[in-house]
Amino acid sequence: MSTIEKALAKNRSDKSIETSGENDVKVADTHETQAELNAKDVPSEEIRKSEGEPDIVLDMEYLSQKGMVDHSAERRIINEEFRTIKRKVISNAFGPLAKTLERSNIVMVTSSKPGEGKTFSAVNLALSIASEQDKTVLLVDADVLRPNVMKTLGLKNKEGLIEYLLGEKSSVADVMKSTNIPNLKIIGAGKPHRLSNELLASEIMQKTIDEFSTRYKDRIVIIDTPPLLGINETSVLANLAGQALLVCEEGKSKLHDIKNAVAHLDPNMAIGIVVNKSLSNDQSPGYYGYYYGNNETG
Repeated sequence: MSTIEKALAKNRSDKSIETSGENDVKVADTHETQAELNAKDVPSEEIRKSEGEPDIVLDMEYLSQKGMVDHSAERRIINEEFRTIKRKVISNAFGPLAKTLERSNIVMVTSSKPGEGKTFSAVNLALSIASEQDKTVLLVDADVLRPNVMKTLGLKNKEGLIEYLLGEKSSVADVMKSTNIPNLKIIGAGKPHRLSNELLASEIMQKTIDEFSTRYKDRIVIIDTPPLLGINETSVLANLAGQALLVCEEGKSKLHDIKNAVAHLDPNMAIGIVVNKSLSNDQSPGYYGYYYGNNETG
């Protein structure tokens, strides 16, 4: 039985895991797919009014109401679940394994096909990492075909990555937005473009990712990418990241699609699997499986 099959089998059989404390959490349930989030109303974006204020203000109450990670003292299941995921991601980015990974702090979040919850997972992972005292996080929407990061956060998708790659913005700082969460910055996808594949495969994109990886030693970069199957852009981005999170939805994702998606990734990456919407009849959460190469790491 393959590692993926073991993870999915464990997800179906494990119905009694408790989430009473960080060290006890062994699961992750991301609850909603991007399609469900898109069907909901979003608040208007708040833009910086004076120097020194953040470029954008995230409505934390809105995000909490949508079932997303928040920074409150309340012990919520989703906070615990993404705390477990981020611990492995941070360990891979800065721990002993980082020495074997190229760009270990660059994490792509993807899925085999659309609608499996990858953007929801990418946003929540970024929000969770942003609560760390000694880490910063940059969330990049590289799904330039179907950008959803800004909408998921209740913001409008304006200028972003594409404008920078086209040379319409002279510096990546021009499209990197600060937020009211001190450790979180965001780059939106920007406008759709017919040469998106070529832009993402360009030398400037590679140099930008290299700069993201090396300039700030405490930073993790979360990149929301298109699904892996049938979209060339994602294979290009897969060569730029050191870690990948593959999001699949219980009861929807097919095992052969998951295997095909993993085959599109660099086998030298640290590859994790998030099983989304994995609630059993007794409402116990689902299983978060993480593996690296052929060896179990968590």
